[in-house]
Amino acid sequence: MKTTIYLIRHGLTAANKNDVFAGRTQEPLHPEGEAQLADVGHMLAGRGIGRIFCGPLARTRQSAGIVGEILGVPVAADEALNEISIPHWDGLTKEAIRARFGPEYPTWLADPAGFCVPGCETIAEVQGRAVAFVESLFREYPGQSLLLVSHLIVIRTLLLHYLARPIADFRGVKVGNAQVAMLSRDDFGAVTVEM
Repeated sequence: MKTTIYLIRHGLTAANKNDVFAGRTQEPLHPEGEAQLADVGHMLAGRGIGRIFCGPLARTRQSAGIVGEILGVPVAADEALNEISIPHWDGLTKEAIRARFGPEYPTWLADPAGFCVPGCETIAEVQGRAVAFVESLFREYPGQSLLLVSHLIVIRTLLLHYLARPIADFRGVKVGNAQVAMLSRDDFGAVTVEM
């Protein structure tokens, strides 16, 4: 009895286009992002998806809502799927982050596993909450198909976990806006990943 969880990164935003760290700002989708999610919704029609879960921010809620409307299934937001918390970066361009916060951004790029700033989440902490949530879904909805809509960092950490790869490989996992990946768990507990 296979359980399937589809993972989708939210659609394109202005921040994505302009190299801005949106973080936990309530930025909406760009019109291109809305169109991306409509395409995804039609692509997923007929897959038997019964529930959609998303992060609480506007761009993930909006993305999930577009797909949910097309599929005719309910959407629930959960904090476990929220973006990483790095509050002092929110809404800044990558250039501004480099200028204001010295070595933080170069460390973020070069050593994601070692990125640790007081008052901020680490990538490992994001992975911990996201994996715990996915595991709870596998337990609660055996044999069903579900959809999660979240952020690049969250999706990357989930894929790393289920691919049994370390956080050091974080930059090697490419996840575009509105890209769909899939986790499938079989009766023996083994999870396969499709990207």
